[in-house]
Amino acid sequence: MAALPAALLAVAAVCAGDAAARTFPFGARTRAVNDLGNQFVPFHAHLWDLLHGRAGGGVLLNWRSGYGTSLLPDLGTYLTSPFALLVAVFPRERIDLAVYVVTVLKPGAAAAAMAVVLLRQRRGPRWGAAVLGAAYALCGWAVVEAAYNPMWLDGLIAFPLLCLVVEWVREGRRAVLGPVVVALCWAANFYTAYMATLGAGLVLLVRIAVGAGAGRAGSAERGSGGVAGRGTGAVLGRAVLTVLLGVGLAAPVLVPVFLGSRHAYPGWTRRFEAAEWADVAARVLPVTYSFFTPALFLGAGALLLAAALPFHRAVAGRERGGWCALAAGVVLSAQWEPTHLVWHVFATPNGSPYRQTFVLAGVVVMAAWTGVAAGGWPGWRPLLGGAAVLGAVAAGAVGSALVSGAAYGLFGGAALVAVAGVLLLRAGAGPVRGAGSGQEALSEAGPRGDGLWGAGALRRAGGGRRSPRGAGPRGVRRGAGHGRRVLRGAGGLLLAGTVVVPGAATTAYADRERPARLDHYPSWGAAHDVRAAAVRGADGWPGHRTEPGRPQLTGNDPLLVGGQGAAYYSSHTPEVWTRTLAALGGGWTSHGRSLQSLDNPVTDALFAVGARWRDGRLVWNAQRLPLVTVRPSGPRELRYGASAFRNQELLLGSRVYGLPSDGVCPVGHEVFAWAPDFTGTARLGGGRPVELRGGLPKRRAAMTPLGVQRVAGARVEWRGRGAVPGGSVGCLDRALLGDAVARLRAGAAVDVRVDGDRVEARLAPGARGVAVLAAPRIAGWRCEGRPAGEHLGLVAVRVPPGARSVSCAFRTPGLRAGAAAGALAVAGLVVAGFALRPPGPAGPAGVARPAGPSGAAGMAGASGVAGASGVAGPAGPTGAAAPAGVVRAVGARLRRARRPYATKTSPAHHRAVSRERGGAA
Repeated sequence: MAALPAALLAVAAVCAGDAAARTFPFGARTRAVNDLGNQFVPFHAHLWDLLHGRAGGGVLLNWRSGYGTSLLPDLGTYLTSPFALLVAVFPRERIDLAVYVVTVLKPGAAAAAMAVVLLRQRRGPRWGAAVLGAAYALCGWAVVEAAYNPMWLDGLIAFPLLCLVVEWVREGRRAVLGPVVVALCWAANFYTAYMATLGAGLVLLVRIAVGAGAGRAGSAERGSGGVAGRGTGAVLGRAVLTVLLGVGLAAPVLVPVFLGSRHAYPGWTRRFEAAEWADVAARVLPVTYSFFTPALFLGAGALLLAAALPFHRAVAGRERGGWCALAAGVVLSAQWEPTHLVWHVFATPNGSPYRQTFVLAGVVVMAAWTGVAAGGWPGWRPLLGGAAVLGAVAAGAVGSALVSGAAYGLFGGAALVAVAGVLLLRAGAGPVRGAGSGQEALSEAGPRGDGLWGAGALRRAGGGRRSPRGAGPRGVRRGAGHGRRVLRGAGGLLLAGTVVVPGAATTAYADRERPARLDHYPSWGAAHDVRAAAVRGADGWPGHRTEPGRPQLTGNDPLLVGGQGAAYYSSHTPEVWTRTLAALGGGWTSHGRSLQSLDNPVTDALFAVGARWRDGRLVWNAQRLPLVTVRPSGPRELRYGASAFRNQELLLGSRVYGLPSDGVCPVGHEVFAWAPDFTGTARLGGGRPVELRGGLPKRRAAMTPLGVQRVAGARVEWRGRGAVPGGSVGCLDRALLGDAVARLRAGAAVDVRVDGDRVEARLAPGARGVAVLAAPRIAGWRCEGRPAGEHLGLVAVRVPPGARSVSCAFRTPGLRAGAAAGALAVAGLVVAGFALRPPGPAGPAGVARPAGPSGAAGMAGASGVAGASGVAGPAGPTGAAAPAGVVRAVGARLRRARRPYATKTSPAHHRAVSRERGGAA
């Protein structure tokens, strides 16, 4: 098996690189940078809570984040990978380690899947497939970019899996399993699965164009000999049907994710700008880093074998041209805006604009495998040609600022070692004589070759036949065999080193560069333990919310340490909540996708916040409302204005802020600063400076408390840059706030119960007006059997006269439509399973039967033997060419069975096998 060595090589390289960089869990350097610390670790912590029944809700509604947000789109985006379930076996406080293990296992799985699909595409040396599989998993995109976006690594696994489905489609096999694999890939991460599907489609087109069809037996390539009897159109039709059924099966996850994206805040949009070609060439080299250029690094051994393919004359010209054209086309498509948009679902990403690079790595690895498996390990001439190509790439990177002397040294050294390793492997294949095509040679080799290194395949793929058994004395033959094994072992280790060592070095380099270039966050430690324990001890949901507060550890503290907060960072951050919180004075980062907790007494009262973490301790809030209040219904719809202070009063229904007189608040009032676009500090008199981080549209500074006005005449001092709007200082009167809260509480719900995605409130006698739930009015809320209303961005329902209770429930938009599409796909899958079954047994003698899924042309091989009537009959599913051929083959087996001495090691066995083959032919 090549899968296990490939996985071990990939995992070992990643762990070695992390250990060399002393990155968690091997050292003190944090790996929780950017979205890894802000999104993936907190979301996996929430998954842990869901799996252990501690999430405080179900899978439809997330009460912890954003004061109530839809959870299913986040699950479908971040947590539906099968690997994510592994977090359940770790302690919750070891969530960073759990995510690291998941992140490391995914490249291992990708390496194993690629090794399997390479051997499925064409028989060849298993160690070569293992090394190339590891090279794919250790590509620059995986170890530099996807390492801190673990959901992208599901696409790294999906590409070889979908290419395996391509092989099944070509052979007309696995009509049910194929769509299931497609569904698994799309459900794990639809975004990169979409790219992997495009890449697999291109691979299918190349496989058809170079003449790889549906047969299997009698050829070293699994599937050579065209698509005769099936037709290119039939193959493409099966491919389209397989993808449609698979996507349909994943629809219960995909449709809610799609609609969640439609309801999300738009965030940042930008035009695509192609990278400089010098930078593109530089990223082929190891130990380079850049956010806006494609991470094209691939192990030198894989690059050398792929670059040698155009010069490898033992490989058919059509195959060389097809794979080289595909690789070049994928490179060019990454630099042209129309095709760039196709790769990225017709929208330029907010971050890295080359997220499809893993497809190119897979294509290059398949090209390298084609050369090795079809023509054997290349000799001096192809290797010199490949080395010249790599030298040209290195020369093209000279003008780039991304490349360094270390990159050139490691690249050149690895390339030289790769040349030596390939030559040793070629020498270890043994002496050959005669000349033949690589395909013919491999046809003799069988599916595996001899031993771990596939020596038999390599020897014959080198261009000739095995030397006769009697070519020399037995001792000489044994000595030569031992020497060749040593050469193969040394060559194999050198080739693996050219993949593992640069991969580990690039991993370590990226580990050091990321914290210096990106925002980063601490791994779970003592500070997390203290805050989580305090929040857990103050929990009173749904009687009151407990805010994990500020300063924030990450952008998703409610998911990480618990509680129910305003903060929320996701690709599905609802637009209604972003705009509502901003109107009330909230802040954000990531262009409105990462919302921050708002530390303000008025909003705490409005959103039922009874406890809050603030500056290292937990503080309690008695001036709070219940989760459901009743407001008077007015003649007109209320809308927020320009001032955050006035907007808070509008939602509260009372005036509680006073404007400063000549910039000075009355003594005893609490002073708040609000300047969304300001970056710097604000200070009340001689008090402590408070930082504001504005800079619209990327960042928005939140309203910030400056303390109580204790000295008459003390003013707010601003130091920094950015606009300070009029009305930037508010003076809160706590007495007025207390009166307003008391008035609303008198008519509010007397009892509120929350059961997952359902809220029931028992109202005070005589309640009339509009019941308002302190949760954002995101799509999916229904109250009293109808779509919920809205009151200044919150869920609302009109209270009927005499009503004593109201109830609201949340259903994820698209859930029913997705379930219906999934049911249709299941029905289609059942129909396809019956309609595309392999044909049954052969009909009457002399009637040709169609080729079966095994592709074997009878026990005589794929040579098209004659049937009983003398007319050639294509192979059937059992491998029998015709009844007469079956009779002869069975008779030969019976004659051999009567010879008890004919063991596999005896000469009689070989004579019996010879007679069997002759009889069947």
